[in-house]
Amino acid sequence: MSLNNKLSQPAVRAFVAAVNATDRKALWATLTPDASMSDDNMDHNLVEWAEREIFGSHPRMDVEWESDDGLSLRARYHNDIWGDLSSAWTFTLTDGKISHFEAGPG
Repeated sequence: MSLNNKLSQPAVRAFVAAVNATDRKALWATLTPDASMSDDNMDHNLVEWAEREIFGSHPRMDVEWESDDGLSLRARYHNDIWGDLSSAWTFTLTDGKISHFEAGPG
């Protein structure tokens, strides 16, 4: 059962919704102007990563677990590049927006 609509942090809930809708405007609205990210412990250019991993690959993120503070998730993630995989996501918030997130195997 997906927790997508029940996530406790509004910015994280909006991020997941934007990923699933492949909505550029909504995704960038969840992030601070200087947001950064890493994937598998490697820093990436956020814009390039999002174009490849989200907007160009038909993603679907189904959250299965959320930490007590709402800043860490485990999700089933699917896209055209990697297929289906278990993924872990950790978010850092600044003034209610995501300033950094980490994705990796879950």
